Amino acid sequence: MEKELLEHGLNLNRRKFLSRLSLGLGSAALGSLLIPDLFRGQSKEEDAIMVALPHFAPKAKRVIYLFQNGAPSQLESFDYKPLLQKSYGQDLPESIRMGQRLTGMTADQERFPLVGSYYDFQQYGESRAWISSIFPYTAKVVDDLCIIKSMHTEAINHDPALTFFQTGAQVGNRPSMGSWLSYGLGSENSNLPAFCVLLSRGKGNGQGVYSKLWSNGFLDATHQGVQFSNSEDPVLYLRDPHSMSRSERRKMLDQIASMNELNFQEFNDPAITAKVQQYEMAYRMQTAVPEITDVSKEPDSIVKLYGPDCLVPGTYAANCLLARKLSESGVRFVQLYHQGWDQHGNLPNEMAQQAKDVDQASAALITDLKQRGLLDETLVIWGGEFGRTNYCQGKIQVDNYGRDHHPRAFSIWMAGGGVKPGIVYGKTDEFGYNIIENPVHVHDFQATVLHLLGIDHERLTFKHLGRRYRLTDVSGHVVKDILV
Repeated sequence: MEKELLEHGLNLNRRKFLSRLSLGLGSAALGSLLIPDLFRGQSKEEDAIMVALPHFAPKAKRVIYLFQNGAPSQLESFDYKPLLQKSYGQDLPESIRMGQRLTGMTADQERFPLVGSYYDFQQYGESRAWISSIFPYTAKVVDDLCIIKSMHTEAINHDPALTFFQTGAQVGNRPSMGSWLSYGLGSENSNLPAFCVLLSRGKGNGQGVYSKLWSNGFLDATHQGVQFSNSEDPVLYLRDPHSMSRSERRKMLDQIASMNELNFQEFNDPAITAKVQQYEMAYRMQTAVPEITDVSKEPDSIVKLYGPDCLVPGTYAANCLLARKLSESGVRFVQLYHQGWDQHGNLPNEMAQQAKDVDQASAALITDLKQRGLLDETLVIWGGEFGRTNYCQGKIQVDNYGRDHHPRAFSIWMAGGGVKPGIVYGKTDEFGYNIIENPVHVHDFQATVLHLLGIDHERLTFKHLGRRYRLTDVSGHVVKDILV
């Protein structure tokens, strides 16, 4: 058990907890609050391993990550650049580009004509943040947001950039952020997984999402994200087979567990225990999931807040509402993916439609959490895998243009969970091309998210193939300026 606890970054057991922190009933009470099963007798050593304590007092208990897959343009959303309007059609100065590498889609262009946003911008809230006209609902909650305009990454194509954000590496077979949190903090609800995944698709050009993005990687299989679907069965294969009763199912699982226990004693393979735990979780989810996914009991005020699409399974609005319900029920990490943000052409039409899909529901989620008293303990994140170029890809027209991938500078927003509300952090140059103030790397972002959940990103590690891995690899700094 000591070995397992050390891999969680803890050198702690029940005896040390009582003897070293302090003595008496006060410590016992604190221990039972922090770790509900601390004083419960267990027959197996693996069951006795405690859910990991945070390294320090957390600001957030859980995360809802609204990932905008395909990379929305920062220049049409949150990074207003009037100079681009005045410089329409002029070439991007080489002194600004500074030889940055290009994708294969624009590398052969003879010119890089600048193009400003087709949409208007206005300042909103006490923060006076600039918001595009295609995000009117987001503008209403701007004083709850921390808008970061100085994100940057090394990845220039979708797959590695998306994988980098989710797993901390551009290659596969690494645990996703939700899996790391499941491993580091455990679950708040024994009847639900710690990590859930929801998918939706817009009408724009979509980049695919795939299970490696919510994989447990080399962590125990119990930390893998559980994907919800918009079918009759929200979680596939969860129902009992036809003609099998719950009691029969229970007997079957008990028999499987007994046989797996024999295998475990012979081979000592932790994957065997993980499989038993997955069976048991599925059994408990049979009761919890149908109740959570049922939105028929939501009041009219909530339906009005999120919009009528929240009653249509599989839509972004429905997933935002479901994310609130899952988070409220104790799910540690809820990951949404909304596809369709890849506007290499026809950006004015496609991006407006994409924004319409997500704007109301994203703002509604903030409002809903806030009115329930949950926003302070729930970190909400909105953003894509990289940004968009300030020059046009292909033929340029005032009402029809596209933008290529731009990893050097882009925008996201965060809200709740210990993040300062109503601030804009970071700054790009007047062309919106380079960061000139407070850069935030992907690993910095990940380190900050873990910090808000009470985790030191350098201490949350797992030994695999002779090396200790972590979400932030060998870098990352907490962005303390955005913390409450």
